[in-house]
Amino acid sequence: MGPAVDLEARIRRLEDRTEIGELIARYGLVMDNRDMAAMAELFTADVVIESADGVMNVRGREAAVDLFRGRFRVLGPSNHFSHDRVLTFDDSNPDKAAGLVLSHAEMNRKGMAMLAAIRYHDSYRRDAGRWRFARRLLTFMYYVPAAEYLDALGAGLGARNRAYDAPRAADWPEGLPTWRDYYGA
Repeated sequence: MGPAVDLEARIRRLEDRTEIGELIARYGLVMDNRDMAAMAELFTADVVIESADGVMNVRGREAAVDLFRGRFRVLGPSNHFSHDRVLTFDDSNPDKAAGLVLSHAEMNRKGMAMLAAIRYHDSYRRDAGRWRFARRLLTFMYYVPAAEYLDALGAGLGARNRAYDAPRAADWPEGLPTWRDYYGA
């Protein structure tokens, strides 16, 4: 591969990183704006949307849109923020990438202000010339009523996901292999 080809590939990779970053940002805007017309464009036709707790588990673009439409029935205003992300490109296929997105959300769920720390484990695929989500797995450090935030942050693994009728275990950090290794669990 000559220098010009290498430079073209490197520029393409930078453009891909930018486009995936915009896809991630657009996801938050679409969710917060309840822009159902734009939502389908975020996903591949065979997208998989899952949450580690099993509450979300759908396959296909239409099923994903229906999933979020259902979630919006219990949500009031929301404000999603994506922070850092780590992207990894598939060297054998320039149209595939994976990512870990660190984020949080502020929302109103069932009339109660809630806060959530979310990690999205993503697979992206270039589809019809655009990067889209092929898979999105949501994991939570906490999902709690705002009034319980300080208490929940200090709570153990089993008490930090309080979005549902009964508290559920948090997905991280205690469950991570690196965390268990460090603390000898």
